[in-house]
Amino acid sequence: MASIKEVAQKAGVGVGTVSRVLNSTGYVSDETRIKVETAMKELNYIPNELARNLLSKKSGIVAIIIPKISHPFFAEVVLYAEAELMKKGYKTMICSTYSEQNYEKEYINMLNRHIVDGIIAGSHMLDFEEYQGVQGPIVALDRFLGENIPVVSTNHKIGGKLAAEELVRNNCRCVLQIQGARVVDSPSHERRYEFERYMKKRGVTVYSHEMDWNDFDYGQYDVMADMLMDKYPDIDGIFAVDMVAIACIRQLLKRKKKVPRDVKVVAYDGTYVAKVGVMNLTVVQQPIEELAKRAVNILLNMIQGKKYHNKKVFYEPTLLLGDTTDDKE
Repeated sequence: MASIKEVAQKAGVGVGTVSRVLNSTGYVSDETRIKVETAMKELNYIPNELARNLLSKKSGIVAIIIPKISHPFFAEVVLYAEAELMKKGYKTMICSTYSEQNYEKEYINMLNRHIVDGIIAGSHMLDFEEYQGVQGPIVALDRFLGENIPVVSTNHKIGGKLAAEELVRNNCRCVLQIQGARVVDSPSHERRYEFERYMKKRGVTVYSHEMDWNDFDYGQYDVMADMLMDKYPDIDGIFAVDMVAIACIRQLLKRKKKVPRDVKVVAYDGTYVAKVGVMNLTVVQQPIEELAKRAVNILLNMIQGKKYHNKKVFYEPTLLLGDTTDDKE
């Protein structure tokens, strides 16, 4: 394998010039840059990235911490974030914390040890205090982690209202809302508050069920839905995230109830699973691609030295009508 010295000799320049081309530092004329790049190509030169990273104290890697990669919402976040990072010259380390809470601590330690350059934190496993005192760049996805950690999120208050309006428009009078764990300090709780406020103001009965903080598996959702459909047999409307909404529809069908004739369903997230079942779900869709890209760009700004204080970015969700609200029979 060719060395940097051999590249310099073939290009007729000094080793320092080759180094400046590799690291994009200092001035190098276009003519000289072309000579160096041509020599590297002809010699099949592969830069020693480890050495370069040690010198610059940069790894070129960003960690994305999520609860579970198989969950559709987080899978789409990773898809869009990884593509955006690749465009900006960064590699992605995907960190799933579902099976072990300590993994999240390990990934934070990687940031402190410069193994990764920054973190997009989408996991809800650790307490707020665990992130305090971390000096490296972190962007939080849909969670409050501190004044100096920017948050990128959906405007869940609008999302809750959109769902409530759709169920009221479909004449629902007794609805079930299935929500995430309140122990997590997340903007998403605004969805529940606004949904309940809107419904109760219009005289609609609302039952709310709070999921466990680590519920991210369809098997768990199906068991929960089975229990809830027995507990609330008289509901005529359901509001839940995509996977939970699908589990509820499955249990309703087992009980010979029709959707949307007997029970209207509005899902939240609008991931790909909302369109691959027997019927397209009516969804309040989060702008997942925009969320992921904005989180990446804020993080890269932080890696370059930009500081943020109380930075909060919110995107508006949209209602997409499907087959689970309007009764066409």
